[in-house]
Amino acid sequence: MIILLTVAIAPSLALFSYFYLRDQFSQEPSKLLFQSFIYGAVLTFPILFLQYVFKEEQVFSNILATNILFPSTIEEFFKWLVILIAIFRHVDFEDPYDGILYGASVSLGFATVENILYLLEFGTDIAFIRALLPVSSHALFGVVMGYYYGKAKFSHDGVQHKWLFLALFIPFGLHLLYNASLWSNNNLLAGAAPFMLFLWWFGLRKVKQAHLLSLSHYHQQNSKMP
Repeated sequence: MIILLTVAIAPSLALFSYFYLRDQFSQEPSKLLFQSFIYGAVLTFPILFLQYVFKEEQVFSNILATNILFPSTIEEFFKWLVILIAIFRHVDFEDPYDGILYGASVSLGFATVENILYLLEFGTDIAFIRALLPVSSHALFGVVMGYYYGKAKFSHDGVQHKWLFLALFIPFGLHLLYNASLWSNNNLLAGAAPFMLFLWWFGLRKVKQAHLLSLSHYHQQNSKMP
């Protein structure tokens, strides 16, 4: 059991450490980051329950809606909602890059619990493929969501609602394409590999952009100091 938990948690820990160590502007309060992770972890159970109920009750007659559209919608919506309610207006959300950290933390909380449940059911033989695909993709969806939350939080152009909408819509669209890529090929890795390359490029681009936004934010803050 200890080995299984270690294998299940290690990918999330490695991914979060990567994004955390790239924060050049401030050291985030561990309490809020931990809480963000817990929020995401707790979300796993109602989301998986709803997915199970909808599938068993055959709410959707179309298999594409059941396996591609609905999971993308419900998972990204609940993560978006948690960040909006519990994190977005928190005093410790101090610069645009913080959105990257909080978005990744919530997403990896969800991905970690989901990964544990899958490995408990199917064994550690699938650990490598899950680290490359579901865990990594959830982390990057969270990064993208967090980037747009950072834009919304520190936007001075009066279009905050636009960034909040994109914080939901863009990760949802990426998640939809990811799920579709898994179903496009019998070989999961071969089917998803091209999309995952794009997702990593897109996610790291948002990380770079968030750094630039945070740099600009701190320059503006310093210029206002007497």
